[in-house]
Amino acid sequence: MGEELTVINERVDDTPVLIAQMDRMGVQSTLDEHFPTHGNWRGVSLGCVAETWLAHILSEGDHRLNRVQEWVSKRLQTLSACTQRAVRELDFSDDRLEGVLRALSDDERWRGFEAAFNRRLVRVYDLRPGRVRLDSTSASGYWSVTEEGLFQFGHSKDHRPGSPQVKVMLSTLDPLGMPVAVQVVSGERADDPLYVPAVVEVRKGLGQGGLLYIGDGKMGALETRAFLQAGGDYYLCPLSLKQLSQTELEGYLQPVWDGKQALTQIERQKEDGAVEQIAEGYERGESLTATVEGKTVTWTERRLVIRSLLLCRAAEAGLQRRLKKAQEALEALTPNKRGKAPFRELGPLRQKVESILARYEVADLLRIDYQEIVQERALRRYGSRPEGRGVDRKFQLRVTVDETALAKAVRCLGWRVYATTQPTEQLPLDQAVLAYREEYLIERGMGRLKGRPLSLIPMYLQDDDHVTGLIRLLSIALRVLTLLEYTARRRLAAEQGKLAGLYAGNPKRSTARPTAEALLEALKEITLSVVTLGRHTQRHVTALSTLQQRVLKLLDLSPSIYSVLAADSSGPP
Repeated sequence: MGEELTVINERVDDTPVLIAQMDRMGVQSTLDEHFPTHGNWRGVSLGCVAETWLAHILSEGDHRLNRVQEWVSKRLQTLSACTQRAVRELDFSDDRLEGVLRALSDDERWRGFEAAFNRRLVRVYDLRPGRVRLDSTSASGYWSVTEEGLFQFGHSKDHRPGSPQVKVMLSTLDPLGMPVAVQVVSGERADDPLYVPAVVEVRKGLGQGGLLYIGDGKMGALETRAFLQAGGDYYLCPLSLKQLSQTELEGYLQPVWDGKQALTQIERQKEDGAVEQIAEGYERGESLTATVEGKTVTWTERRLVIRSLLLCRAAEAGLQRRLKKAQEALEALTPNKRGKAPFRELGPLRQKVESILARYEVADLLRIDYQEIVQERALRRYGSRPEGRGVDRKFQLRVTVDETALAKAVRCLGWRVYATTQPTEQLPLDQAVLAYREEYLIERGMGRLKGRPLSLIPMYLQDDDHVTGLIRLLSIALRVLTLLEYTARRRLAAEQGKLAGLYAGNPKRSTARPTAEALLEALKEITLSVVTLGRHTQRHVTALSTLQQRVLKLLDLSPSIYSVLAADSSGPP
């Protein structure tokens, strides 16, 4: 009697899983190896701070520095047990987190870390790199623009041209979508010159050649393709009108139109097992020559001439809509009704017509006939003007569709030429088309980076080194998500099973491809209670549900990562 009773409740949720996953990946140990701290650093290591911060970001979907210390203060028991370190609130102050970002912004140390980290992940997860996807994105915000700063005005992929931005180049490993290199550059930089440095970083990070690099039309610059060829790698990308003109494309298509070139049907199997035709095409070879680092490189490139059926239908429907809107706008210029002043001069009418044709991009598809109408009309007496006869002049339009030009335009729709150097036996034509269509793999990573759960946008940082460090930190978080997902999906595929219970309101719905976000959400509502009475302490962790135990098994994690939180109870209170 008289002994003080204290009760502490902490939200545990997915924190043990995130810490265990990052320990398996070697996040803390690899960071500590490549980012040593100075003698004044006190408390847990930089790697431990970064790992805990990452757990907060992934669990809360919030990267803001001023939210971390409070989050940690409410989980001191849990975090100390998970990290096996004596965690303190002050270890996660804004100043300490800014120190982590400054460290990660060191280009030389980051390159060393990223290379070592990638090779560890390839080894631990038995990954077999074969394809790398490259793409860029931009993050806009309300920042101050300085002459040499990261934040600059440029082509905004967020459709915010009036806001300064920073640009991120991401290289990811297929089919995981796992980042293997991330570059942070100023916002005004064009995409084309970013591909060669990205390839250099991937080569250093993976230490492997003979990879297939997949990118969009901006990767199709001859200099980039030649660089990949000279380095012993392959590429797959579409050719834009800069690399292949419309005239050249029509030359590729003429044998098809003449019936002299047969087309290969390209099919894809849908989730329900049904097979659908998605494209058709053929391939041809082209000899190329370029100079790379002062040396002449000559090679033969496979050019895949492909028509997407869906794109063709959509493009034709869009063309018909533009034609209809253009015709309506042109006819409205000279309506045959009262209340609208007619055009009495041809020049102003021509300017209006040309503006409408340019707006809807149909100048070559419509015939415009200008008709001058001259009519005599009676003039009434008015002031000093006597009665008499006058002439009334006005212009009318006659708009018709040039059916021959329209037919020629339609037959060009949906066609695109892809370039690749990977041999046919390794990448047949149909597989090349399917490989490029998996561009969503890297776009999904971009979406995660900029939206939930990593929430790069909106960004609340101003200093260039802080921004660079944060983007690099978030690239580690993206690796955590992709490997969690990869582990669970691989296990389900091996079992030929599915996981049910992830979808709110539909517990019977199952999936063989659960997302990392859904898996982590299933680990909510787990609490640690610590009851102390005098010298006795009792710990209790919420019992794991059947679904939560199943998720841990799929992630190849032991339930002990939760039970250990209650392991040091000293008897009943």
